[in-house]
Amino acid sequence: MRKLSLVIFELLGISLGVDRFHYSKFFEDAKSIMRFNYYPRCNNAGLTLGTGPHHDPTSLTILHQDDVGGLEVFADNKWQLIRPRPDALVINLGDTFMALSNGRYKSCLHRAVVNRERQRRSLVFFVNPKEDKIVRPPRDLVCREAPRKYPDFTWSHLYEFTQKHYRADVDTLQSFIPWLLSSKSSSNF
Repeated sequence: MRKLSLVIFELLGISLGVDRFHYSKFFEDAKSIMRFNYYPRCNNAGLTLGTGPHHDPTSLTILHQDDVGGLEVFADNKWQLIRPRPDALVINLGDTFMALSNGRYKSCLHRAVVNRERQRRSLVFFVNPKEDKIVRPPRDLVCREAPRKYPDFTWSHLYEFTQKHYRADVDTLQSFIPWLLSSKSSSNF
């Protein structure tokens, strides 16, 4: 998973027109989390969600879902089911990579729904920068036409925010920035 994520970061660098290895170097000492999700079946599935609508605060999410499915993304102004395929992984970009790309790539709004008849499982690999790395876009992505959209921050600050102050949802990064700026002014970190 680590090797795959570094290749994906190389491809993202190429697509953004920055040094091919910029992001893979940034993430070579990444802190990653692997999580197994279990969603029990629910006879009245319309009354519950596995996880509500949110953007991942992480940089990159690599997901393998079982044959039951349940991952939905919000695209074209509606929720769309991502049909599971045993030979494919789902790749989501999160808020941290959105900041690293100066907003050129957007964080993916998604949710997980439960199934009425069958339990569901998924395996998720979250990639984050090392806690003390400064999250900032490469200079090549910041110019007069596209000024900086996000202040510098570290993954540890965003993680602290999501764990102690604000559960990840559709506005995590937008809510994090004022908290970060007020924390910086009051603590001078």
